[in-house]
Amino acid sequence: MFNNVEAYPGDPILSLLEGFLVDSREQKTNLSIGLYYDDQGQIPILESVQQAKTLLQANPAPHTYLPMEGVAAYRDAVQRLVFGADAPQVTDGQIATVQTVGGSGAIHLAARFIKQYLPDSAVWMSDPTWDNHRTLLESAGLAVNTYPYLNAAGNGVDFDAMLSTLQTLPLHSVVLLQPSCHNPTGCDLTPEQFDEVIAIVEHRNLVPFIDMAYQGFGEGLNEDAGPIRKMLQKGLPMFVSNSFSKNFSLYGERVGGLSVVCDSKHVADNVVGQLKAIVRKIYSSPPAFGGQVVATILSTPQLRANWENEVAAMQARMVSMRHALRSALEAQVDYPADFLTRQSGMFSYTGLSATEVDYMREAHGVYLVRSGRICIAGLNSRNVEAVASSIADVISRRRRS
Repeated sequence: MFNNVEAYPGDPILSLLEGFLVDSREQKTNLSIGLYYDDQGQIPILESVQQAKTLLQANPAPHTYLPMEGVAAYRDAVQRLVFGADAPQVTDGQIATVQTVGGSGAIHLAARFIKQYLPDSAVWMSDPTWDNHRTLLESAGLAVNTYPYLNAAGNGVDFDAMLSTLQTLPLHSVVLLQPSCHNPTGCDLTPEQFDEVIAIVEHRNLVPFIDMAYQGFGEGLNEDAGPIRKMLQKGLPMFVSNSFSKNFSLYGERVGGLSVVCDSKHVADNVVGQLKAIVRKIYSSPPAFGGQVVATILSTPQLRANWENEVAAMQARMVSMRHALRSALEAQVDYPADFLTRQSGMFSYTGLSATEVDYMREAHGVYLVRSGRICIAGLNSRNVEAVASSIADVISRRRRS
């Protein structure tokens, strides 16, 4: 019956992780998958998360189904963190928010909603962007196009080309943007550049779709949400997907959210209702425990303060690793590596080719995505010199060929 089923070639990033795990070499480094590791090379359990888990376990509750839209306390916490607690749209109930199965679930849920209520709108996303963006959007039946983003050198934003394309998009086109810590490049728009993008979005009646997976890992929790809050001040309708996988280190709990900014509470209530209808067709209700942990932390002042300090420490460690890799690389080879410290967040585009990435994996046990993207959070004080040496080797080989 199933003999015609084709083999799955595997996800390129997750397959790299599988290859890394079976690599028997002692000196190996995983810079592929987007996971935050501490300086000991471990995925941390945040102290604030552990404290919240203790509180929840001290008051056990039945493991019943959540509402389709998720827990009210969690949804309120998402709105306050993403949009700001004092935003009029938050206090007036103009934002429709549902708890989702991670950030990926939020993106697909939004895609299903867009397909139903904006059926003639195509989505435009940056070239490049996170690989799974296209899959999640197209699987809902949406047409997906790209706008230019990366410059010719491969380590910065080609802003003029980006603006030129955005200025030609059809009315009500959906524009997917990352407000900070751009995945996969690490190249972010400046606040002034975002102002220009927002002006075009407003003038041409485009629909912004903001995907924020790394809040706090760029410049800070409030700063990273700055573009969203500017659009809110302009009164723009928008979709916002967010994830707590990274900044709470809760990857397997699948904790995310989708928010839709509307122009009235009545419309927001209707949007929540239709999002619930879509949820019922896919997974019925979100998982409970991770959302309870997040809601507990964000609604408890002491836990929230602890969590904010932990996020700031993670952000600072990644910045220090950027400087360490740049210094080590420039000390070994004549190569301008200042792009490492200009870029932001968990990822950096190195400009290395797929062939060079393959060589680094085979010769040095350094695992990168074949686009040349490295996960900065995979660096630590013990492996950064070896990673720099492997990149220097590649650059030297390139110059000899």
